[in-house]
Amino acid sequence: MKFRSTRSNECVSPSYALLHGLAKDGGLYIPETFPEQVLTYKQLAGKSYQEIAAVVLSYFFTNFTDEERKQMIASAYNDQTFRDSRIVPLHSIDADTSISELFHGRTLAFKDLALSLFPYLLTAAKKQEKETREILILTATSGDTGKAALEGFKDVPGTNIMVFYPSEGVSPMQKQQMQKQEGQNVKVSAIYGNFDDAQSFLKRVFTNAAVNAYADSKGVLFSSANSINIGRLFPQVAYYVSTYVSLVDNGAIAEDEPFDVVVPTGNFGNILAGYFAKKMGIPIGKLICASNTNKVLADFFNTGVYDMNRPFFTTSSPSMDILLSSNFERFLFYVAGQDAGRVAQWEDDLAKTGKMAVSADELAALRADFEGGWIDDDETKAVINHVYNDYGYLLDPHTAVAYGVYLNRHKQGLDKGRHTVIMATAHPYKFPPVICEALALPQHDDPFAMLAEISSVTGMALPAPLADLKDKPVRFHDSIQKEDMKQAVLSFVDQIHDRA
Repeated sequence: MKFRSTRSNECVSPSYALLHGLAKDGGLYIPETFPEQVLTYKQLAGKSYQEIAAVVLSYFFTNFTDEERKQMIASAYNDQTFRDSRIVPLHSIDADTSISELFHGRTLAFKDLALSLFPYLLTAAKKQEKETREILILTATSGDTGKAALEGFKDVPGTNIMVFYPSEGVSPMQKQQMQKQEGQNVKVSAIYGNFDDAQSFLKRVFTNAAVNAYADSKGVLFSSANSINIGRLFPQVAYYVSTYVSLVDNGAIAEDEPFDVVVPTGNFGNILAGYFAKKMGIPIGKLICASNTNKVLADFFNTGVYDMNRPFFTTSSPSMDILLSSNFERFLFYVAGQDAGRVAQWEDDLAKTGKMAVSADELAALRADFEGGWIDDDETKAVINHVYNDYGYLLDPHTAVAYGVYLNRHKQGLDKGRHTVIMATAHPYKFPPVICEALALPQHDDPFAMLAEISSVTGMALPAPLADLKDKPVRFHDSIQKEDMKQAVLSFVDQIHDRA
């Protein structure tokens, strides 16, 4: 398997794509030939999550042997890294609805499912490429990616990681998780700006010849842990495959019966992994892109126009507070019939005008697979309250957005009687202010005091990753202007060089 750019004919090995993250032309890597209709229930029945992941990844990371992949997967998914032996358990709400719980990893977010494996993939790729430079992972986060990446790459030899997050755009608990991060090879900084600012800057770093030359002179190579990297994206396909197998095993659907999936969506990596699972043969009916008030994606699926020229809202579902969804470019590649020139033009339009549009025929074609919907903050909190009081199940605000979009579709009959899976992306305890407000509980300045309030009402114990966080010291206090991010990166490059 080779990987090509979404914007040109550039073609590279899996190890090169893993190591470099972004194509030289600024595009994203996708499989040169996608493995379509290769998965069946009979092939997957009776397999553990680890075994399912091994099957899925064998189609993409062909540069590694079966044994090498299995060893990496065993190191990533075990009782030290995940609190549930099933890795991704399925929770039934009612006969028509299931919740796929993606939050049982070390940082209580779906990002753990890829970022527990990615360091092993990257380390092996570095060895294959005979790369001797220190790797510097540069990551922008809207909340969960940052902590998951920091935890995954903490003290990995030959690798360093620097994370930028919006100072006012993450939850108090997400901020504590990053500010208190341990490890000798990590650096964290808040920026006065939003996630799009941080993400756009990092893309420019990857394509800036002068900055890369300076890093190279210091023995440092930039890479990424955002889902622009294939090492982040393709491991996520496995949990859609696992979810399908669990649905059949539980009797929720029959073998080969279509089911819909609702995904709370920000940077488009999670739902794109579902699209890839469908292309590989998993009988997903509709992929429902659920948005908050920053509904640029929901609007696109309704109109065919992607328009970033709109207000940016800080919401109660911060990981979805994104207007420029990086992985959307990969989706556009398939919308365009794999025409890299058309994708390059669309991306140029977005960069210059903040807007791009597909044709009416392209919109009709993509809506065979995708639909979009959105709810606001008040509705999000009402959904949390409703699901807890009616079903005794506590949703985080992102998953609540997905559930709210599902409820609206259900009322309109758009689900057509198909079983629907809500992809639950984070543990609710990562967002104590929102949960307290939704359940009409007292709020406090101390997020741990709010968690105590929630726990006393729900009976849910504080998960160990958060309980252990309480007494750890804050290590990273920096908040910088977005214009100073370049200098912050170069300063960390100097530190890496001096330490080596």
